[in-house]
Order: sequence, then C-alpha cells, then structure tokens
Amino acid sequence: MNTPFRSSPVHADPGVATAEQGVVMLDGPNGVAVAMTPFAAEATGQSLIAAARTAREQPDDAS
Repeated sequence: MNTPFRSSPVHADPGVATAEQGVVMLDGPNGVAVAMTPFAAEATGQSLIAAARTAREQPDDAS
C-alpha cells in the first residue's frame, strides 16, 4: 500500500473540545479551530475513533 502524501506534520498532541452556547469548539495543534453543531461534533468524534482504531492496525510510516 502506498503511503499518502502528507502536506503537514503529524501531530501527537490531542485537540481540546469545549461547549459554548450550544456550539462545540475544537482547538487543535497549530492554531486549528473548528466550530461545530453538537450533531457534527458527535459524528466527527465517532469517525475519529473509528479511524484511530484502523490506523493502529496499519504500519507506522510517519517516522
């Protein structure tokens, strides 16, 4: 399998989520900030967990 092209570094630090006035805010590395509805945040969280499980089973070519 080919390694996908990475245009930015792979980060090891997690993002931090908060809720403000019914909106979920996600602050991530390098100043990444995303505002989402509760539905979008929950679906994103589930998708991230599924992808993390899959990634753990793959070879680590990030180093």
